Amino acid sequence: MALQCGIVGLPNVGKSTLFNCLSNAKAQAANFPFCTIEPNVGVITVPDERLTKLAELVKPNRILPTTVEIVDIAGLVKGASKGEGLGNKFLANIRETDAILHVLRCFDDENVTHVDGDINPVRDKEIIDTELQLKDIETIEARISKVEKQSKIGDKDAKLAFDVYSKIREALLRGESARTVTFDTKDEIKVANELYLLTSKPVLYVCNVDEASAVNGNKYVDLVKESVKNENAQILVVAAKIESEIAEFDTYEEREMFLNEIGLEESGVNRLIKMAYKLLQLQTFITSGVQEVRAWTFIKGWKAPQCAGVIHTDFEKGFIRAEVIKYEDFINYGSENAVKEAGKMSVEGKEYIVQDGDIMHFRFNV
Repeated sequence: MALQCGIVGLPNVGKSTLFNCLSNAKAQAANFPFCTIEPNVGVITVPDERLTKLAELVKPNRILPTTVEIVDIAGLVKGASKGEGLGNKFLANIRETDAILHVLRCFDDENVTHVDGDINPVRDKEIIDTELQLKDIETIEARISKVEKQSKIGDKDAKLAFDVYSKIREALLRGESARTVTFDTKDEIKVANELYLLTSKPVLYVCNVDEASAVNGNKYVDLVKESVKNENAQILVVAAKIESEIAEFDTYEEREMFLNEIGLEESGVNRLIKMAYKLLQLQTFITSGVQEVRAWTFIKGWKAPQCAGVIHTDFEKGFIRAEVIKYEDFINYGSENAVKEAGKMSVEGKEYIVQDGDIMHFRFNV
């Protein structure tokens, strides 16, 4: 499933350092702007403790987790919407992604220069927001010009589109992103979604802090939280420098010991990957057997036949039914047979909406 999160931010905020921690694809990390010119794509394993617990019971030959794609995109500067710096390339790359991981510098370090001279994550956020909003205004103005005339002569579809476009344009002109605009009807939402605006993409603000602020954040993080409180967005605090140190440890035990020493229960990278997965509206169903315990990715809200198709298109075409065990039941009873004997396995048809963590077995006929 080729859904992608794009890592964006101003130059020298820690994007590439963070990307290096996320992926084996090594983006060059250096103390100068535009270090990352071509977008680096990393296929990142999604941490899922459920697979480990199932494997302890099933003892499979192998465990296969699911993945998510992360793209490291060139740093942006003022004027990007007009092609300044690497603006055109940045905007083209970000348009191809499905969600945004917006890295903000929330640490002081005189050895790492800031493109604007001082540390102000809210200003940095607004620079990128403004450039994306300006590009979206161009898009929305072009759409309005196409439907405005028809909307005034009674074309219902054109009138609906014109009203949706106008509402979004008003928000953009106020300096607000398209994701802040809400609509009441499915038809309005459909029209808005079909615009594929840059500022309508779901966003996670990643506050890159120093080691001392890794657990509780700092004054910069507090400023970011206040500035995004009206957005439909999430915030994650990560110390990219610490994460790069964690990545150097060879064993799981060494990493856990280091995390305990600095007061963290889980690495920031793991939390970031999980949040990126959710940001893309992705969930996981599991197949479990002696050969393998495997996680499969699907989009939240998918029905059983669509999920069957993730494994193989023939499974979806010839779908008969799905045998479903809830993860908690499998863990509680200890085996598939014990779950069946307890009457906890359900048989579901084509309308069943698959839930995150469902352990599935599909019956099909081609």
